[in-house]
Amino acid sequence: MAEELTPETPDEAEEPIKQRKNGLYPGVSDELAENMRTGWADTELRDLQPIPQADRTAARRAALSRRFPGERLVIPSGNLKTRSNDTEYAFRPSTEYAYLTGDDTHDSVLVLEPRRGGEGHDATLYLLPRSNRENGEFWLDGQGELWVGRRHAPTEAEQLFGIPAKDVRELAAALKEATGPVRVVRGHDAGIEAALTDKVTAERDEELRGYLSEARLVKDAFEIGELERACASTARGFEDVVRVLDKARATSERYIEGTFFLRARVEGNDVGYGSICASGPHATTLHWVRNDGPVREGDLLLLDAGVETTTFYTADVTRTLPVNGRFTELQRKIYDAVYDAQEAGIAAVKPGAKYRDFHDAAQRVLAERLVEWGLVEGPVERVLELGLQRRWTLHGTGHMLGMDVHDCAVARTETYVDGVLEPGMCLTVEPGLYFQADDLTVPEEYRGIGVRIEDDILVTEDGNRNLSAALPRRSDEVEAWMAELQA
Repeated sequence: MAEELTPETPDEAEEPIKQRKNGLYPGVSDELAENMRTGWADTELRDLQPIPQADRTAARRAALSRRFPGERLVIPSGNLKTRSNDTEYAFRPSTEYAYLTGDDTHDSVLVLEPRRGGEGHDATLYLLPRSNRENGEFWLDGQGELWVGRRHAPTEAEQLFGIPAKDVRELAAALKEATGPVRVVRGHDAGIEAALTDKVTAERDEELRGYLSEARLVKDAFEIGELERACASTARGFEDVVRVLDKARATSERYIEGTFFLRARVEGNDVGYGSICASGPHATTLHWVRNDGPVREGDLLLLDAGVETTTFYTADVTRTLPVNGRFTELQRKIYDAVYDAQEAGIAAVKPGAKYRDFHDAAQRVLAERLVEWGLVEGPVERVLELGLQRRWTLHGTGHMLGMDVHDCAVARTETYVDGVLEPGMCLTVEPGLYFQADDLTVPEEYRGIGVRIEDDILVTEDGNRNLSAALPRRSDEVEAWMAELQA
């Protein structure tokens, strides 16, 4: 990795590039600095077409404008985060910003300025402009275009996103002088928040964030298409894993993680969350993302993974697979119980149903099996009333899905978990049974077995549609699918 040319002292690092003398940069002569200013071709992009979702993002901004009339609304994309010393994590824009703009650049901010007279807002996209060639920024600054790649000029951004664009470096000062009510989406840009310290309140800002979370509960046609793409790529990623299970047995869970990640990067932006590649007793740890354990013959592999599209919509799918391609009798018994619970949960997903219904349906089936197996004392109603099944079911049976894997997370309780399902909502149905390796309340043969089955379910006008149905779920179908892929 190349090392940047940097000032010799911390004080000099704070000085604007255009004010620095060339002597501050070791090995940079006046002649070289002058040479780097000239001889560059015109790379302006012209006649750009709007991004596919431009009409959708415009409609979302219009709805936001109607919800907060007369108020200035500030939605940052976020800043780069340091991974180690002078390297950063790969950037992913804030969900709120991407939802309203379709843009994916760091240090950007969407501002909705109320029009005089109070009728609607004017949107402006504040972005980092092209790197300056005159002052050397493009090659002397660590975020200059020679180092990290070309940025869009404001005129290009306007064509792509349908929003007037300005230099974001002017924004903080302008916000400090702003008058009237202001709201900002917090947690993404400390500099923007600092400029608004005396103008905003946490309660009002949380109301803005809550609205943007609830606005994503019902997906439009573009969003549904992106979720379909994410699920299709995810299914191919699972197939990739099954084909290389012999290599995972020879190495570790990391081979599985890397195999799925390749599909995510080739067909999408990234994985939508840290992949859970949990073999053997690791499958009983809900969020096992270390992925450094062995993959052994005779064990189950719980793979929970999802591809995130380039527009930041993610799938979230889990399959529990026998490493050697065949379930043992006990593994099949536990797996089939989870499958039956999922079937009951999916059947409860329909317009007009309560959000909690699918969870209750799945939990009832699992409680019935636990009583039947003698692991907990019945009757089933008593078990459910006291929540005794949760020792082994552990988690809720699903969540909303979209641009965040746990989408709409700050929506109000009455509109989400206490709400009613509507066409266009997309949620996961993912019951599981987890028998910890040190659980002395179950027979020894159960210990260390974890099973979860998860699919992405779209609420339709007449019921639901399983977006991840390309992956088999029934135990016999899983075995046949694995045999075919490994033939």
